[in-house]
Amino acid sequence: MSQYQGLAGCYDAFTDDVCYPKWADFFETVFEKHETAVESVLDLGCGTGSLSVLLSNRGYEVIGVDASPEMLAQAQAKASACEKIPPLFLCQEMEELDLYGTVDAAVSSLDSISYLDGPEALDETLARLKFFVRPGGLFVFDVNTETKFRAIDGENFLREDDDNVCIWSAAYDEGSKYCWMGMNLFRRDGAVWTRSREEHEEYAFSTQEITAALEQNGFTLEATYDELSVLPASGDSMRIFYVARRNQE
Repeated sequence: MSQYQGLAGCYDAFTDDVCYPKWADFFETVFEKHETAVESVLDLGCGTGSLSVLLSNRGYEVIGVDASPEMLAQAQAKASACEKIPPLFLCQEMEELDLYGTVDAAVSSLDSISYLDGPEALDETLARLKFFVRPGGLFVFDVNTETKFRAIDGENFLREDDDNVCIWSAAYDEGSKYCWMGMNLFRRDGAVWTRSREEHEEYAFSTQEITAALEQNGFTLEATYDELSVLPASGDSMRIFYVARRNQE
């Protein structure tokens, strides 16, 4: 089964510990700290659209992009109850991004960039972003670090509620820098439980790889922050946030 095909229906239930208002606060803090006027935002790898809808309700013009039709179906349902102009959702791979115009900032959250298949895919994504983030605009994103992947290597995890169970295991290969995650999903429909299985892979991007790809594609790295803060990232950081500015033409 493809990534998120089965998980989409229970993704929000299993990520109810994610405080999306805190993520939105962080992005707005970065916009202010890096002195960038932002009215339009691209939410790259938007998933089920929780952050997209929240940013829209805060007054931003939002475009949400994700490669999973199943996740976007969840996002579209949320958008129907949006308090302001709802986000526009597009089903696209990051490496094939194609918007109708430019945005003031692009954000990518919850290690969506880590799902890219190594440095070449990152390079292709940034080459597309160069066309759609206005000169002087920002790209703010996070990745899971090798420190985190080493910490979860060999671990097994369980998430459950009354109608959904997810059992997943992680294995990290230091040679290839890929972390593999296998998920067994069980969903209740009345008295019947249905099982599905998904496999996910994330790549452990280094700061050197990210910096080189940004510079090659018209962006300048301005800061690296620890998780949801404006404190400097360190070698102990489990998740690093990168703030890059699109170079002026």
